[in-house]
Amino acid sequence: MEASLCNISDNITSNRSLIETVVQWTTFSIGFPLICLSIYAMYFLIRADHIAPVYVINLLIADLIQICMRPFILSGTWQFIVMLIEFFGVSASIGFMVCVALERYLVIAFPLWYRFRRNIKYSLIMSSIIWLFPFIQISMFYLAPTIEISLILFAVNLLIPFPLLVFFLVGTLKALSVSISVPAVEKRRIIGTLALVLGNYTVLFLPLIIQYLISGVTCQHNVEIGTIFERFSPLVDPLLYVFMRKGAKDTLAFPCFDKLMGDEEQSQVTNTMTMTDSGVEGSR
Repeated sequence: MEASLCNISDNITSNRSLIETVVQWTTFSIGFPLICLSIYAMYFLIRADHIAPVYVINLLIADLIQICMRPFILSGTWQFIVMLIEFFGVSASIGFMVCVALERYLVIAFPLWYRFRRNIKYSLIMSSIIWLFPFIQISMFYLAPTIEISLILFAVNLLIPFPLLVFFLVGTLKALSVSISVPAVEKRRIIGTLALVLGNYTVLFLPLIIQYLISGVTCQHNVEIGTIFERFSPLVDPLLYVFMRKGAKDTLAFPCFDKLMGDEEQSQVTNTMTMTDSGVEGSR
């Protein structure tokens, strides 16, 4: 009986390792060229629109850091250093997701304030602060007396952005519902950006955070379903490029958004990206 249980346990561990390996190589093979292509496309977006999507670019760089760790994880070399670098990438990714959502919220909720306060220098300063947060969290990881406490602290820190992302989406929906100056297509693009960010966090990052909490509380480190979900997160963020393009006129053209926005399709979408990122000129 005991031997049978041991065999079952070994089979489960073997299957889990196989799934992890397949997921790692699949996400690396797809994610690495996809993220590099997205960064390259952002370069041309900046040249065409003279608008620097600073937070999105930094988010893609954080994703690239995570993706580049996949081969090292599978090879088993420098495991502890690789784990810290991956934590660094995960933390930075979530931080820049919050920045992207905050920027979209300010564009709609406070257009005039955003227009006059918006400055690439402030975006770069905020980005530098976001890049510092992972170092603080890694320091907490070192200072914690046990790895279980480290996991709990790390999970709590990563859980803080969740209510912020929800607030930004709900606040933007409320502001858009009474706005008559923002074109309907532009509304879809803004809602699409916020929905993508919140969905990415909820579906792919939240299970990892719950896994850290369970491991920290129960001292059991064999729960890895959250890790598998998180492996797919870098594949989602490049989709933000779709919502940054001027040409994405039919993005998220779903009936539910048409009902929410009303029949405002008569508005022209000429230079809508410039309108949004300069504070929605029609709100003046």
